[in-house]
Amino acid sequence: MTDLVTWAELGGSLVAIGGGAYARHAYPAAYWSTVGLPISAARLLASYTSTMDACGLTVEPPRWRALAIRATTRREVRPVPPRRGLIRPTSTGLRIRLRLAPGQEPADVAASAERLRHAWGVHAVYVRDIKPGVVELRLVGFDVLRKVRMPRRTVSDHLRVPVALREDATAFVRDYRAVPHELVLGATLSGKSMYLRNLLTKLAAQPVVLVGIDCKRGVELAPFAARFSALATDPDQAAELLPVLVKEMEDRYDLIKARQGLAPGIPDEQITSDIWGLPDDERPAPIVLFIDEVAELFLVAARKEEERRDEMVTQLIRLAQLGRAAGIYLEVCGQRFGAELGKGATMLRAQLTGRVCHRVNDEASAKMALGDIAPEAVYAACAIAAELPGLAVVGDTSGGWSRIRTPYLSLDEAAATCREAAHLTPDVPALTPFRPYVPPVPVRDSGPVTAPLPVVE
Repeated sequence: MTDLVTWAELGGSLVAIGGGAYARHAYPAAYWSTVGLPISAARLLASYTSTMDACGLTVEPPRWRALAIRATTRREVRPVPPRRGLIRPTSTGLRIRLRLAPGQEPADVAASAERLRHAWGVHAVYVRDIKPGVVELRLVGFDVLRKVRMPRRTVSDHLRVPVALREDATAFVRDYRAVPHELVLGATLSGKSMYLRNLLTKLAAQPVVLVGIDCKRGVELAPFAARFSALATDPDQAAELLPVLVKEMEDRYDLIKARQGLAPGIPDEQITSDIWGLPDDERPAPIVLFIDEVAELFLVAARKEEERRDEMVTQLIRLAQLGRAAGIYLEVCGQRFGAELGKGATMLRAQLTGRVCHRVNDEASAKMALGDIAPEAVYAACAIAAELPGLAVVGDTSGGWSRIRTPYLSLDEAAATCREAAHLTPDVPALTPFRPYVPPVPVRDSGPVTAPLPVVE
């Protein structure tokens, strides 16, 4: 009987272990909330002082405290770790604030992030500077990029939309007011189109003028035509559309200049150098220009096309240099974007502040996107596996970078969202000739109508 009980207990333990391993792999969020969170919190509380000492994050106590310890307890005076705040659990990890000791800096804690991760049994540890002397540790319990679930509470505002999830479980917000122009690179099936879908559907719900250039006959942007104010589907149409955008930019500068008369006695708050200082009833709607596969605008097949190409490149560079103040923003996408495209490519890339690099086919492509702003991010971009579409490395000219992944959004859902938001399309008379034709949605047939049976009397 004892042997049967022993085998039953062993079998139950094996089932529990196997179930826990399966739940950790298949349902990481549920596993973290029920098992991982209590275990990691207990590890943190039990080993906080020793872990900080092993990581070199402890300092000698103040002299008065050392004298008080020797006088009252006569025990050895040990270095003290940073003062720890309350542990705040989240659905993806833990957050804790530390008050640094004199002489410490956030870089010291960031350098020990990998050691803290192993000591407390979490997936990753990220350090964020809160204010002088205070940092926040964000402990992530599992790989949140494996199955993307956007945070429930995300900040969304005019021209500021969340489009992806960062590796620290926070939302990546595309802010056009802070980063006006962006370059998005990625090989085929890398998730570049998914990034554009999420961005388009978020902007479709705002009073923003959406303009598209898709030289692949519109196969990428045509499904969202209901929300576009202008759409060019080949280089010839793009050559006609870009001068109109440049003229619109110049007209907006004239509007700003007329408002900026600087007459005697004008209040300081009415002086402006961009459209955002104009009154609401005079401010034109911002324009976001999406360019899919920008290389098609640079490449030419015959010498007679070189003049048209040079004109388009010059107009793009002008929009990138001067468009921000006029409320015109660029979203440039492609597989490669380097000097081999021709004259003006490097100059245009230098104006694109934001960089998003999906999986690429060679290291040179990653260097085109990130090499001039964050060289260490190039290796992270080259390590993206083909089995993780949508995973990308994002950076800007400040040198900061992180990994993100966009949530899955089907083409049908994105197109339906744009159709529902078609009434929000601002009216720009200059772009009316380029407004794409959207055929009416056919009414679904409910089936053949059967005649009623004759009544037999």
